[in-house]
Amino acid sequence: MNAPQKLLIFAGSTRRNSYNRKLAHVAATLARASGAEVTHLELADFDIPMYNADLEAKGTPPDVMKLKQIMYEHPAWIICSPEYNGSYTALLKNTVDWVSSPVKSDPAWHEGFKSFTGKVVGVLSASPGALGGLRSQSHLVPLLLNAQCWVAPKAFALGRAGDAFDAEGQLINEASVKNVQAVIDQVLFASQRLAA
Repeated sequence: MNAPQKLLIFAGSTRRNSYNRKLAHVAATLARASGAEVTHLELADFDIPMYNADLEAKGTPPDVMKLKQIMYEHPAWIICSPEYNGSYTALLKNTVDWVSSPVKSDPAWHEGFKSFTGKVVGVLSASPGALGGLRSQSHLVPLLLNAQCWVAPKAFALGRAGDAFDAEGQLINEASVKNVQAVIDQVLFASQRLAA
C-alpha cells in the first residue's frame, strides 16, 4: 500500500478575512478527503523580513530556514494567489525570493532552488472581481517555472469571491468545489507519476 502523498497548501496572504486563505482551507479539506497528507501552512506564522542581501549576509533568518525545509519535504504544492494591482502579492514574491536564495555557508542549502526543483504546483486564486485573480496566476506561473517547478496545466480562478463562501468559509457553489478538486487531483496524479 502506498504512503499518503505529502501536499503543501498555502495562500499568498496574511489578511484575516482573505478569500485566498479561505480557499486554501477548502483545498486542504478536499485534499485530506482525497487521501493526501496535507500541511496547511500560514505565512503569518513565519517571521520573515523583506528580502535584503545585506541582511542575508548577516545570516539567513531562522524562519526562512524552517520554510526552506518544509517546502523541500513536500513534493506537491497548492498555492492560492491573491491579485494585487494585476499581479501576485509582495508577500508571495518575498517568500519565493528568500526560500530560493542560496545559503553559501551551509553545504545542505548552497543550491538556491533546492526547495523548488521538481515540485508539482497547482495554482488557485480568488478575487472579488469577475476574473478571480487570473492575472496574478499569469505572473506567478513563469516565476514558478523559473524556479524549476512543474506547474499543473489545470488551474482555477474563483471570481466574485465575496459571495462565494458561506458563514463557515465553505464554497457555496458545487461547480467551484469541483474545479478546486480537479486541480488537487491533477497535482497529486502528476506528483505520483514523477516520483515513480
